[in-house]
Amino acid sequence: MNEPILEKDPSDPRKKALNPGLKFLLELGPGLVFFFVTLRGEWLAQKFPVLAELGEPILIATAFFMAATAISLSVSWLLTRSLPIMPLVSAVVVFVFGALAIWLQDKTFAFMKPTIINSLFGAVLLGGLLFGKSLLAYVFDTAFKLDAEGWRKLTFRWGLFFFFLAVVNEVVWRNFSENTWLYFKVWGIMPITLVFTFSQMPLIMRHSVEEKAEK
Repeated sequence: MNEPILEKDPSDPRKKALNPGLKFLLELGPGLVFFFVTLRGEWLAQKFPVLAELGEPILIATAFFMAATAISLSVSWLLTRSLPIMPLVSAVVVFVFGALAIWLQDKTFAFMKPTIINSLFGAVLLGGLLFGKSLLAYVFDTAFKLDAEGWRKLTFRWGLFFFFLAVVNEVVWRNFSENTWLYFKVWGIMPITLVFTFSQMPLIMRHSVEEKAEK
């Protein structure tokens, strides 16, 4: 019987888990590639003229971002023989909007990609709760072991947080320069996300299955 392509349910004992550090690197890597290629896009176009045909630096970076995303998913597949759900959803948006940005030579698609991805994640997480599914467990199952109530609350909070990130992205790219948006996308969103993540630790500690088992 063929194994499913998508990652297994967190409670499935057959699920192969990635090292948390490697998982974080695979998810963060494509964004860092986008950042650095945007900064060095003109230099790359001069060194490799074929890249100039893609357009200006942010469009060159978009092509590299698409390639890095494909590599990240490929590594996940090779190591676990399954594809992580949320990075896969993100990749679909990246490929569609990235291709449109390059084809139409319109940076708007690159600017709006984080808005679309974060809104989609928010909708998926909150929509999953309506059907009794705490989908965030698929993302953090290697880092935390929570009871059902804990996953529900954490999923709800992250769903709202993704919508917040979508709004912030719209405000920044529509009201500030391209460079400001680029730096904020990498060095602004990351600290905000870390602060939010650490702010959820009291909830995580209260609903930790391992902690309750020790008492």
